[in-house]
Amino acid sequence: MGTPLWLNHFKLSVSPFSKDLADDDLWLPSSKETLIDELVEAIDERQHVLLVGEPGVGKTCALRALRRRLPDAGYRLTYCHNATLGERDFYRQLCLAMGIESKATAAGVFYAISSHVQELGREHIHPVFLLDEAHLLRQEVLDHLHVLSNYHWDSKPLLSLVLVGLPELWDRLKLARNRSLWSRVHCIRVEDASDEDTVEYVHHRLEQAGADHPLFASDALTMMHESTAGRLRDIDRIATLALKASARRKLKLVDRDVINRLLDAD
Repeated sequence: MGTPLWLNHFKLSVSPFSKDLADDDLWLPSSKETLIDELVEAIDERQHVLLVGEPGVGKTCALRALRRRLPDAGYRLTYCHNATLGERDFYRQLCLAMGIESKATAAGVFYAISSHVQELGREHIHPVFLLDEAHLLRQEVLDHLHVLSNYHWDSKPLLSLVLVGLPELWDRLKLARNRSLWSRVHCIRVEDASDEDTVEYVHHRLEQAGADHPLFASDALTMMHESTAGRLRDIDRIATLALKASARRKLKLVDRDVINRLLDAD
């Protein structure tokens, strides 16, 4: 299949707002650099982290930036995204992600993970469990997570948990029932992007796709930011639709009218 007509129209080599991105091509706004510094510092200090934000504000980008920043030699990152499982199946998923053999019982699975974590500690490797969509975790799993992080009478920080989710996870962990876990986490909130972040993001993605000049008028970018609150997922969708609509109208610049029509039809 040939290159889509709208890409040819704007002389782009690839779809600029595709989710298919290598870590090295990942965009991070200047305003979020301190957030990543804080996240890396917390992991370097062997802390647990709570990372929350609204959908599309860049939580996954922050995790990928963390993966890029942490050296392979001293850390072992394990990513889990199926947060709706019961306790035993959750730990089986963790075993699978870590590449260790699962066991038949919940106690056996927990022991296998604990033993593996301690073995990594002896090898001077710090495991980091990235638990995405953690606002969906069952209470029985939350009840047990702080137990997983206890080693040698809670005196050795052999493991870091990074709980990533929507803002309600923050409120949930503050409940009395979850105070043991809440007292152990370093809390980070990912704020909505600024209008400067949106402009920077759109220009970055277009340049990666081969654009050598601006393809969006400044007032079109302002309208897109206001309608999306700077949430990357929504920006990707609207920007792609806008480029396609502009190509059909033979426009070389996406203007405010194109964005306005798309928002009216949305």
